[in-house]
Amino acid sequence: MKTALVHSEEWARFDYGPEHPLRMERLGLTWRLMEAYGLTSLPEEKVLAPAPADQTALGRFHTKEYLEVLREASERGPTARSGFHGLGAGDNPVFPRLWEAAQLAAGGSLLAAQLVASGEVARAFHFAGGLHHAMPERASGFCYVNDAVLAILHLRERGLRVAYVDIDAHHGDGVQFAFFADPAVLTISTHERGERLFPGTGFVEEQGIGAGVGYAVNLPLEAFTDEDVYLPAFEAVVPPLLGAFRPDVVVAQLGIDSHRTDPLTHLALNIQAFVRAVERIVALAPRLVALGGGGYDLQNVARGWTAAWAALNDLELPAELPAAFAADARRFEFTARTLWDEPATQPEHRRLRARDYVGRQVEAIQRIIFPVHQIARPGGAM
Repeated sequence: MKTALVHSEEWARFDYGPEHPLRMERLGLTWRLMEAYGLTSLPEEKVLAPAPADQTALGRFHTKEYLEVLREASERGPTARSGFHGLGAGDNPVFPRLWEAAQLAAGGSLLAAQLVASGEVARAFHFAGGLHHAMPERASGFCYVNDAVLAILHLRERGLRVAYVDIDAHHGDGVQFAFFADPAVLTISTHERGERLFPGTGFVEEQGIGAGVGYAVNLPLEAFTDEDVYLPAFEAVVPPLLGAFRPDVVVAQLGIDSHRTDPLTHLALNIQAFVRAVERIVALAPRLVALGGGGYDLQNVARGWTAAWAALNDLELPAELPAAFAADARRFEFTARTLWDEPATQPEHRRLRARDYVGRQVEAIQRIIFPVHQIARPGGAM
């Protein structure tokens, strides 16, 4: 099994600003934990640094005007047009070398897609990617260019049938938008329900339009959904749909902000549940392009994505964090001493509420979406 890990040291040059929750340190920290575990020098592994994507590549999804405004803001600071395209104070600040950061994010995911499409590797992981909120004409939700869409477009150009599976706590709205009418791309997103969390979308009823009806699938989750609720719901929805759709390639967005200690979201998964979902995606994917995504507790990001990369290589890691990582663990004030989380309990009324809510969402998917794919609903009905 040949795999590729896509990473660039250039990310250390970029910074959203001291008050922004998306910390670029998470990428270098993840790399160093992977390195400490020996995951950056595996026998069948390629480790590659991406080239920046050019404006032509970005223009496959983004409008010419938006890219011009993005580049202008990066070079000169915010302009009168910036706000119309989602740029400015708050979620999507204009910071030094923003244009180069956008190019690098897209370049990494395009490289991962190229490696998998060509057959050079079977699985690739670009953990700086997964910026799934960006729209054709605007930045959104910390995302300036939609590298996931660009990767899928590249795979489609090669004639490959693509399924997109997004397990970030936030709905993958930009990717859904891009392929909402396209039956050649199946998008599946599991996420905290839109009434409670940005971007306020991702309901079961958002099922696609025209020929794409039934090819946009959303599994919203109640606050405090934990592993005992999430994993059965994932199993009830994702494997049957991937089995019926039969993709050539799966593009997976592996946001780790569904973790119980993430400061921006309200789900309650542990690292073990996150990795179990990743393992299921790996098992179901003939070929796999994996991307990063959200994650705002640095110790969760490093542990989750390191364990995910091990899963992509069919490896099991020792639970104890390596001694070579001890300095980083101290510097970033890790409270976890192992790769895995300790057991945690929550009030039973929360779990019951989460189970009831997700049960109704699964039933709606099976009733609305499954018949499009000729999947029998539980009980035998189409």
